[in-house]
Amino acid sequence: MTRALISVSDKKGIVDFAKALRALNIDIISTGGTKKYLEENDIPCIAIDQVTNFPEMLDGRVKTLHPAIHGGLLARRDLDSHMSAIMEHQIEPIDVVIVNLYPFKETISKESVTYEEAIENIDIGGPSMLRSAAKNHASVTVLVDPKDYSAVLEELKVSGTTGIETRKKLAAKVFRHTAAYDALIAEYLTKEVHEENPETLTLSFGLKEVLRYGENSQQKAAFYTSPIPPAYSLANAQQLHGKELSYNNIKDADAALRLIREFTGPTAVALKHMNPCGVGQAETIEEAFDRCYQADPVSIFGGIVAINRPVTKDLAQALSDIFLEIVLAPSFEDQALNILKKKKNIRLLTLDFSIDNSKEPEFVSVLGGVLVQDQDWNLTEHKVEWQLMTDRASTKDELDAFDFAWKVVKHVKSNAIVISNEKQTLGIGAGQMNRVGAAKIALEQAKASGADLSKAVLASDAFFPMNDTVALAAEYGIKAIIQPGGSIRDQESIDMANKHNMTMIKTSVRHFRH
Repeated sequence: MTRALISVSDKKGIVDFAKALRALNIDIISTGGTKKYLEENDIPCIAIDQVTNFPEMLDGRVKTLHPAIHGGLLARRDLDSHMSAIMEHQIEPIDVVIVNLYPFKETISKESVTYEEAIENIDIGGPSMLRSAAKNHASVTVLVDPKDYSAVLEELKVSGTTGIETRKKLAAKVFRHTAAYDALIAEYLTKEVHEENPETLTLSFGLKEVLRYGENSQQKAAFYTSPIPPAYSLANAQQLHGKELSYNNIKDADAALRLIREFTGPTAVALKHMNPCGVGQAETIEEAFDRCYQADPVSIFGGIVAINRPVTKDLAQALSDIFLEIVLAPSFEDQALNILKKKKNIRLLTLDFSIDNSKEPEFVSVLGGVLVQDQDWNLTEHKVEWQLMTDRASTKDELDAFDFAWKVVKHVKSNAIVISNEKQTLGIGAGQMNRVGAAKIALEQAKASGADLSKAVLASDAFFPMNDTVALAAEYGIKAIIQPGGSIRDQESIDMANKHNMTMIKTSVRHFRH
């Protein structure tokens, strides 16, 4: 190995690596800012234009796109014809390539970035050199990640070269890296032109952590995050305390965040197995959590709680009395943090609750593909005018309860029924194969709470295919129902509601959640 080419934006560890290469009598070719940086650290370099005999041009857009570079990278050492060709054109082989790319992600992450700035930070020469070197990994060692420097140096010091398995692994990493880089550019440009259904979906996710296991202990799992994850997401949450999150923790916590963002006033959400088991709102966050807890003091055990206000000392004391997996909040007061940290395994997470990212698309894997859809409407932003379907009109309290229950039922697995007043869920029926079965579960839970169901409302995530759910609700004393409507047998449900002097509101919007 006689020649290395170094051109890096991320200069972490590059000085020590370059010095070690020079100690092994490997000459270094370098470009622009990298060359200057290495020379400032007493590392002699060969300028790129000394190799190409051609000046850098077009404001740096063209400097390494030259046969003297790519011939040296792509020539197969085992083919006499390749070696004769580069000798004829006085091209020297390049044995090691250390390149990382223009900071496109960092550039487009800036709030004030312009389109022109983004375009100028699309690297062309870097990916080209990486791909050439990676293609010829039978002969060329190519590095894109500073984490690989030390292992490669160890091999070079021991044997003067790298093993083929090492070069294969490094080449695979290069192609993953350039694919992710191109995917981010493609995503940026696709959004710029507002292409809704591109012919190819290019997504890239970076490994955040390997998880202990998946949904069950026999399943392997890992958590990957998007290159620029939204502020309001588990990907950007800061963990203040507790053991690492599990696969199920992440799924449940994400579901809790999706629900609690529906509410602007002080609200607490308890969630278990992807379904809310209690939701409460009040003038204070302490009272909101108390209502959340009282909604289902059994199911909250081992669950996840999301709070949309800072966790106070008094709230922390209440939370510490319960076995919880996770508490999510915008922040924790110091005294609150001290109280909760006494529980060894509880995970305490903070994130920015002020930003709504409900315009991010959703992706769900299926065998052989992926489903893509918009997120369901943020009900605070989108208001569809509700219609009265029955003779009896709603009271003010019922309208407030409708607003509350409709936000909650949207986040319950279908078939979904929620019984609530304007401040608290009283019963939740989730994931049943028929709607009357979900209603039976919710109504029984609400009845067991001791609440006056004549002052509660029933919310259904989809229409009633027949009038049996309305009849069942009437048996339990429910006087007000909200549902999407749209069944060919709507009139039967309306007649049943009128028969029992019930209010029924039509939203004209369905909220299935599978």
